Order: sequence, then structure tokens, then C-alpha cells
Amino acid sequence: MRVHANPSEQEQEAFKKRDLIKRLNLFFFGSFVIFTIIIIRLAVLEFVEGPEIVKQQGGDPNIIDVPLPPIRGTIYDRKSIKLAYSTPVQSLYMTLTNEYTGRNEANAKELARKLVAKFNELGDQGSEKLTVDQIVEAMDLKSRLSGGFTPRRLKVGLSNKEIAYFVEHKSEYPRIDVVEESIRNYYTNPKEGVNGLAVQAVGYIKKFKGASTSLDFYKQKTGKADDPALQYTDTEDVGFDGLEFRYQDELRGRNGFKSVSVDPRNMASGVADVTPPEKGHDLYLNIDSDVQLAAQKAIMDQLSWLHTHQVSGDYHMKARTGFAVAMEVNTGNVVAMASMPDYDPNVWRTGGISSDDYDKIKNVYQNGTIRSFGSGQKGQHPESVVLLGSTVKPLSVLIGLNEGLFTTSTSYYDKGYATFGKNDSSRVQNSQGHVYENLRSPADAIRHSSNAFMVDMVGKRLYRKFGEEGINLWDKYMKKFGLGVSTGIDLPNEYLGFREYTNEKETVLSRLAFASFGQQGKYTTMQLAQYTAMLASRGKRMEPHLVNMIKDAKGNIVKKFEPKVLGEEKFKNSYWDEIIKGMATDVRAAFGNFPYDFARKTGTSTQSVGGKPVDNGVFIAFAPRNNPKLAVAVVIPEGGFGAQSAAPVARKIFDAYDMEYGLDGTPKKTLKKAEDGAAGKAAETKGQTGQDAGTTR
Repeated sequence: MRVHANPSEQEQEAFKKRDLIKRLNLFFFGSFVIFTIIIIRLAVLEFVEGPEIVKQQGGDPNIIDVPLPPIRGTIYDRKSIKLAYSTPVQSLYMTLTNEYTGRNEANAKELARKLVAKFNELGDQGSEKLTVDQIVEAMDLKSRLSGGFTPRRLKVGLSNKEIAYFVEHKSEYPRIDVVEESIRNYYTNPKEGVNGLAVQAVGYIKKFKGASTSLDFYKQKTGKADDPALQYTDTEDVGFDGLEFRYQDELRGRNGFKSVSVDPRNMASGVADVTPPEKGHDLYLNIDSDVQLAAQKAIMDQLSWLHTHQVSGDYHMKARTGFAVAMEVNTGNVVAMASMPDYDPNVWRTGGISSDDYDKIKNVYQNGTIRSFGSGQKGQHPESVVLLGSTVKPLSVLIGLNEGLFTTSTSYYDKGYATFGKNDSSRVQNSQGHVYENLRSPADAIRHSSNAFMVDMVGKRLYRKFGEEGINLWDKYMKKFGLGVSTGIDLPNEYLGFREYTNEKETVLSRLAFASFGQQGKYTTMQLAQYTAMLASRGKRMEPHLVNMIKDAKGNIVKKFEPKVLGEEKFKNSYWDEIIKGMATDVRAAFGNFPYDFARKTGTSTQSVGGKPVDNGVFIAFAPRNNPKLAVAVVIPEGGFGAQSAAPVARKIFDAYDMEYGLDGTPKKTLKKAEDGAAGKAAETKGQTGQDAGTTR
């Protein structure tokens, strides 16, 4: 008997198979449709919507804009002489890719060897020879200095042969580019032995990466800027001191940029368009090269003179530094700012400095006219900021007059000294023990520089009238005249001075007594110049300015600095007349035959250094006396009496300014040219007459 399967079960199994096949077909079809939709959507996104999205978002996320630093603006003096300027050079840059990093570093070393061979073959003779290790270090294979996509500078200043070779063999070096950039240059004149012009005022540059670790100004600029044109690169040169730093934003200009395609590892995969950078603005200074050079030379000549000639019976071999500032009275324009000795600032031109070069300049690269630092000699010596000495006496007398301590007709018997304190236990003598006897007026006290008058009539009387508040009153007057506060000079890191009279370990009477004749306050040469100009203008404290105007690359004036009065002190004309009358110290040795009546005050600030008294030369003056044009302050640490050490420097500065601009409003160089022209014509006429006479004979 046959056994048959249940037909219903067979049909059911067949149905299940057909259903599975249908489901699989439906699944594959659905997957096909979905992937088709995705592909179509990606295509639409890439080719249709993509450009619009990129446009709306401002760029392709796979494109990096690499900044190309702009050329820094030029710093000119008053006569448009270049004090700091950038010159174009051709440099070799490498864009790092994966083929040179990680396991492929051997390729980088091989490329370095190949490049060094070409540099040695094609480079200019006498140029610095680079090594393979130096080239590999410049490649920054670990991206320690810059991002992976940032081009690396391998060599600065390519020779013409090198430029031609790398341009012609571009296909052999696909990631190597010849790029035009700039290096910073500073004025020097080796033939005349001139290192530079106002080099400490002009300042110097460093690389941004180094500057951003030490200056807050650059720390704030680290990272991605909103405007790509303002984004800094690690290897970019930036101002680090002086005007280079103070006017960094104006001098810098705006970046260009190179649009670089990057892969997921942030490495360059191609190079797109280049947008050229914009040159920075130019600074035009009030510094006059002729007056500045005269100041610089005068200080160095005077230091040499002090080493070989006796002043007050002694040689001053330890006088190694000198500082001078010349400021126009009515405008505040600083026409000379000399901190000597100076140095060749081109040691900074590549944005860095070797340790050997730094050791040579470490005691002179700072600006001693606005800061306090030592001379670099062994042992203890005064810094660049010294006590005022007798240069404070015109102000001391003005305070006494204004506070009613005496009048313009008050006489004083000078016995050569003054005493103060309990049982008159403290004693102050006049310089060299001079006894002036009958001083008919406060002006006589200034002229003879009587310490005794200042102690008896100012210091002691301030204490009697105001007691403990006498110090606060003194401090108030000092600051009104710019002593102990910022002058407003357009330079960074100005030292405000050291107000020794605030030392509460001494009695108020003692502090006022010593302050009255200049032994309780140390101030910068710039502060002294502003103070002198304020005396000359009878109370107007002008803001000093090194920069006169700023121009863009096309020569358009961006900003013009106008004279600015920081404050004005009102005193009776009779008081001004009295103190200016007294500014008539005997300086005939330095100012013999000077054609102008001028106001001046010498100072010999004596301070204890290493337990021994040291005399510093200080001198202030303005000319002419009745219509002042120029105020000058000079400081010679360890130079002895100001009349012999500092006054001769001031005389040469006045002469230089008179030649260029005229202290009476008529530049003497104009008169000299006219005289030379007249003499030439006379000689020519004489020659023609003689020739005619000869012909007649």
C-alpha cells in the first residue's frame, strides 16, 4: 500500500519559500532604492546645494586660509630718512605633507640633503652655509612650532641662481615654493661710526611665537582672529620694544593668505589661490637725524673727555653712560632722544638674536632716557635714573613762593650750611662748602644753587606750616610737573621714577629738607625734559611725542598728532619771572659765545652707591629765555659736576637745533647757504674781473 504526503503540508512549505523569496527581493529592492536616494542626495548636495552652503558659511571646511604676513611699514625721521624699513627677499618655503612625516621622516632628511647640496652649489659666496640638520629642524616635522598645513621657511634670501633653479625645477620639488617676503633693516652708517639713530627709541622685533609667551599684548592675539587678515603666524616678525612695539597694529598691515586644501589628518593636500598681503602704515617721527646724531656724538665725546680730563680735581673713569632728551617747548615734539652707548639694531633683523650678540648689547639695548638700568660695569654703580640734584631748585622756590613761605624780595644770609632736626643735629652744606652770605632774593639762591636756602626757607618752613601733610603737598607739586608720573611719551614701559621722600622710615622734616635741594627723588631724563619745558612755557605740561604722523602705503595721512596739553598750572607772573631769572648758573666753559640768552640749571646729584658718595652730572636748560623754543635735559651718571659733564652735551644739541630750525626762528643752515652763495658769486665776479683785465693787458 502506498503512503502519500499530506498535500496541504507541501503546499504550505512551498508557500513559505515563495514568501521568503518575495521578502528578500523586496529587501534588496528597498536597499537599492534607499542607496539610490542617498547617492542622488549626495550628488545634489555636492554639485547643486554645496556651493551655496559654502558661500553662505564663508568657505569650504576642507580649505584652510594660511596667513601670509604683510610687509611692515617704514619708520622715518623728520627728514624722511629711513630709521627702520623692510626689504623684500626671496625665501624658500616647504608645505609639509604625510610623505615627509611619521614613518616617512627619512624622505625629509633625503630632501634636506638634496637642498643643502643645491644651496652650496648655487648660493651667493659669503652667505651663511646651512646644514642638513638645520634644514630638518626648519621643516618642523613634529609640528611643534606651526600647524601641519603651515608652510615652513627653509632659507631666507635666495640668490638669483637659486631662485631660477627652484622655479625651473618646480616639478621635482612639488611642495617647495619660492616666496617673496621681507626682513627688517635699521639705519646705520659704519663709515661715520654711527650704529644707528635713536635705536632704543625705535625698538626691535621678535618672532610672534616668542613674543606671545612674554607680552600680554600678543597673548591676547594668539589664536584664530575673526578677520583672517589680522591673524598672526608663529614665525611672523612683530615689534617687541620701542616704537616697533608701541605702534605694532599700525606698522603691521594686513595679511594675505594662501588657501590650502587639507586632508582628515590636517595635512596639506593641495594649494589654491593666493591673496597678496597689504603693507603696513608708515611712521614719520619728530626725531631729527642731524640733531639726534649731534646728541649721540656729544655724549660719547664727553664720556671720552671725562676719562682724560680732571673735573673738580678728579678723573671720572667710571662715567660710561649718558642720556639726553630735546623737546620743543610749544609742541612737545621730541627732536632728539639719545641713550648712549647704543648698538647696531640689525642684530634683531631676522626676529631673533644669538646669545653672543645678546651678551654684547644686554647693558645698552634698553632706553635709558625712560627706564632705569645699570651701566654693566663690575661693582656697584648708579643706574640710568639718578637724583635730580639742584635742577629741582627752580621748582622748590616756586613752591615756596606759591605757598607763601617767602616773597620775591625776601633776602637770606647764607652761611654755607643749614641745620635741622632735634637740637639741630642734622647739617646740610652747600656744594664744596661755599658761603654765599647775602642773597638778595630767591633768584640769587637759585643762581648760586644754595642748599642752605632751600633747607631753611623751603623744607623747614613747609614742615612748620603743614606738618605731616608737608610731604603730601610736596608730592602733589612734583606730580603736577611730571615728576613721579608718566610723561605720556609714546613708548612702552616708561619708568615713573623713585620718590624717596615717601620713605616713612625717615622723619617728615628730614625728607622735606633733603627733597628741597634735590636729594629725595630719582627721575628719568624724559621726565626732566618735560619738567624743563613746563618751566619754559610757564606752566603748560605738554605731552611729548616721538611720532608726528602716520601715513598709509599710498602716502595718505592716516593720523596727525597735534600738540596736547596734559595740564596747566597757574602761578603769578612775578613768581615765574623770579625763578627763570634765577636760572642763570655759570656755564661759560660750555656755553661761551652762545648767541642767545638762555635759562639753565646745573645739578650734581650726590648719592651713596656701595657705601661711597657718587656725583652724577645733571643739566637742564631752555632757549631762548624769553621766547623758548627748545628744552634740553642731560644726565651723565658718575660724571661729576653737571656744569662740566652734562652742560657741554646740551650746548651741542642747542647748536644742532639752531642750525636746522633756528632758536630764533631762522635756520642757520639757510644763512650759511646764503653766505656761501654770496661768497661764491663774489669769487666768481673777482675771477671774471681778473680775466677781463688780463685780456685787456
